[in-house]
Amino acid sequence: MNVEIKQNYEEVSQETAQRIAAYVAAKPDSLLCLAAGNTPLGAYRILREMAQEKKVDFSRCTFVGLDEWAGMDRHSDGSAQEMMYRDFFDPLGIRPEQIVYFDAASDDLEAECRRIDAYIEANGPIDLMLLGIGVNGHLGLNEPGVDFASRSHVTALSETTVTVGQKYFKESRELTGGVTLGIAQVMESRTVLLVASGENKAAAVRGMLHGEVTNALPASILQRHADCTAIVDKAAAGAAE
Repeated sequence: MNVEIKQNYEEVSQETAQRIAAYVAAKPDSLLCLAAGNTPLGAYRILREMAQEKKVDFSRCTFVGLDEWAGMDRHSDGSAQEMMYRDFFDPLGIRPEQIVYFDAASDDLEAECRRIDAYIEANGPIDLMLLGIGVNGHLGLNEPGVDFASRSHVTALSETTVTVGQKYFKESRELTGGVTLGIAQVMESRTVLLVASGENKAAAVRGMLHGEVTNALPASILQRHADCTAIVDKAAAGAAE
């Protein structure tokens, strides 16, 4: 795993956006998987600016969703899709046919997992995956204890994720579970970028970079990825230096 330590969040966002833009320039028809959440927002802002200036073109890319809270869809306040449509897809004019996401409001989440797996099997592997890291070391909603051989699956949520996840909602929400791409699909992605910012991520980043590879801290598996770069600010790297 390569590590880029930046001074602050803005530098993390700049580096991340530049790497995504460069990848798309080299492979305009990339299959991309971009995480929702607060950490990537700076990179998405910069990519919007780059697109307006004709410095990046996503018109031939396809986007597959990473994860979603169970029971939610793109219109649910605080859902992963709602955030991605608001901060990335709609401002960039991404067409509906370019976007493939779990319908986590479906009555059959297992069928949704099979549908997404089939899509990636037919169109993948994922070219570039952008990930954050949870304070408990999760990737997407691959929680501690996850099977490293997993593909798309329905998952229970750790108490940490339920608590931290409340920040995405205007009012307290009961989070009952989620659906997520699995660790196997993370590891099969051609390129992985992982972004982290802030002291609250420092312990997880340290474990990811320097701890043993264990499903107790799912992000540690990225030590074995052939092309993974962690882009972190000094605060997040504090316990890893």
